[in-house]
Amino acid sequence: MRTISFITLLLLATVARGELPSPRLDRISPLGAAAGSSVEIEVAGADLEDANTLLFDHPGITAQHLKDRKFRVTIAADVPTGTYDARLVGKYGITSPRLFAVSRGLTEVAEIAPKEPETAQSVPLNSVVNGTSKQGREAVFRFPAKTGQRVVVECYAQRLDSQLDATMTLTDADGRQLASNGDYAGRDPLVEFVAPKDGEYSVTINDLSFRGGHPYRLVISDRPQVENVSPRAVQVGKPATLTVYGRNLGSSAKPSPLVVNDLPLDALSETVTPPEDVFRRGLFRFTDHPTGHSVLPTAATCTLTGFQHRGIPLLVTDTPVTLEQEPNDDPAHPQKLTLPAVVSGRFDKERDADWYAIEPTETGAYGFDVYCERIAGRADPYLVVLDDKNNRVAELDDFGIRMNAFDGHLRDPSGSVNLTAKKTYRVLVQDRYRRGGPRYQYVLAIRKAVPDFYPAVIHHQNPGPGGTSIRKGGANYLDLVLHNSGGFTGPVTITAEGLPKGLHMAPTTIQNDSRGVVVLWADADAADWVGPVTLTATAKRGDETIVREVRPHTRVWTVADLNSSRPTRELVLAIRETAPFAVSPVVDRIEVEAGKKLEVKVACVRSWPTFKGTVTLTPLAFPGPFKMGTVTVPDGKTEATVTIEAQANTRPGEYTLVLQCQAQVPFAKDAKATAMPNTLVAVPSRPVTLVVMAGKK
Repeated sequence: MRTISFITLLLLATVARGELPSPRLDRISPLGAAAGSSVEIEVAGADLEDANTLLFDHPGITAQHLKDRKFRVTIAADVPTGTYDARLVGKYGITSPRLFAVSRGLTEVAEIAPKEPETAQSVPLNSVVNGTSKQGREAVFRFPAKTGQRVVVECYAQRLDSQLDATMTLTDADGRQLASNGDYAGRDPLVEFVAPKDGEYSVTINDLSFRGGHPYRLVISDRPQVENVSPRAVQVGKPATLTVYGRNLGSSAKPSPLVVNDLPLDALSETVTPPEDVFRRGLFRFTDHPTGHSVLPTAATCTLTGFQHRGIPLLVTDTPVTLEQEPNDDPAHPQKLTLPAVVSGRFDKERDADWYAIEPTETGAYGFDVYCERIAGRADPYLVVLDDKNNRVAELDDFGIRMNAFDGHLRDPSGSVNLTAKKTYRVLVQDRYRRGGPRYQYVLAIRKAVPDFYPAVIHHQNPGPGGTSIRKGGANYLDLVLHNSGGFTGPVTITAEGLPKGLHMAPTTIQNDSRGVVVLWADADAADWVGPVTLTATAKRGDETIVREVRPHTRVWTVADLNSSRPTRELVLAIRETAPFAVSPVVDRIEVEAGKKLEVKVACVRSWPTFKGTVTLTPLAFPGPFKMGTVTVPDGKTEATVTIEAQANTRPGEYTLVLQCQAQVPFAKDAKATAMPNTLVAVPSRPVTLVVMAGKK
């Protein structure tokens, strides 16, 4: 028994629990710089061997490698204010992205470590302090202000992919506290005040748990700062007049009745025309990555068609937009709406309840959507539909898909409700916790259900953030998420544009499902490459062809039991070193009758001379109607046969199926190492398309 146990321990010791190296960018510091300037930044992460290239998603931001993990970043003068993704490229491919902010009109200041604890660093007004939290310590910054100046101090950390959970306190020269805050935009705090007299004021910042090593940007300014706009929805193809609410908005602004932090917000009017392609292709365009919608970064905008104005998300719709009219908090006197309806509303005060009355002209399914988290509103709304006899017809609450790294599960109500023509219904929209105020905006949309879908992809790596790199002669995959609405059931076909020579993706079809995988593979002789590609989803709605750009997302942090993800502007891929093995179907398109089994022959190519072992094949996110057992490609063998069953209830049509291929592969980063422990490597096969035909009755 002792001998057997000892051998077992030796075998277990040779099995690594990770996979092959996947480069990861954990941190860049500082987190930003001014347009028209250069700054030296330092990066940190994992598997960053030969990571001498730093790429940004704007051509005006370039980087020069200086030495190990240090770069000189240059920002052209015409780069717009906003946030941009930075990615490292090295020996093992491309990393996950990290955000970098570009400012304009502010003085960039580097934090200076004080000689004495809690010694304040003097900084000018209208500056950005680039700092890093210190273990067990606070940072204090002192700045001047004149009587009557309205000063806003805002921390950017979560919104720039930092894990800092900041708290801030504002004091005067005598140490009297004027304001304090924790979570204002997600976990990022904001404090503000009107200076009661000329003098110096101090802001103290620290991590809530006094953790160290987390970077941040601290903006201290009396420049314009936008809180939100109204309405939060605009009709496509038509100019819309918006009221912009904020602080220090200039001489053309007037004080508004809206109050935040016991101070009135300024208001001014602006006109905006929504871009038509945003609505036509179901896009969301942003200048600032939407990362502060909740206390963890989420894929909140994955089901929002719209764009940002002054950094504020707006819904774009084909329906005229109505403003909520108070008082409508009495169920006996609801605001009357004509369907279809899009209403821009706000929970004005605590315990505010907004009631609406509708009378459908047709019997059938109607889609109800409340946009709140998706437009960075602060409420957690729910929706109730009652009929003319006060019977509760439906209650809608949170919706969305949470899968692996992707978090599209939102606090916004969404769903379909069957209504009867010529019958009066009342609709209640209210915050779950009865909160209210200028920040508690929402948009209510009610219309006859229209089939539609919102496609998104994210790098599959689990548990940590990662980039998508394809090894030569091998394959990699992305998790695909489909938010279907209005009774849409597909099929949806995903295709790729912008692939270089040697990189491939077969059209991928998803039938009546909310998830799938998209596989890319590289030829064995493909050249090293890095760049963006575009995935497009196409489907039919009756005779109409729907085209949607597949929105890329990335995991931000690895947080126990929680997902943390956000959108990116580009899907960036890399081709690098040779894959240890690859599995592909001998025939990539096969017909099968529903209720029958079929055999799929697969070929296995082992490209590393050191690897001769067994490869285990299992289903990878198979659609529900398909079943298969575990199959192995034995040591030294190059073929296997996989049996797949298309169950009797399988809907006729095309399906894209992929196998998960796993093996223990000898690997060490040092190619000259004498010991190479086994590493568990999991890769997808190339896809096979099954054409399912109706079963015989």
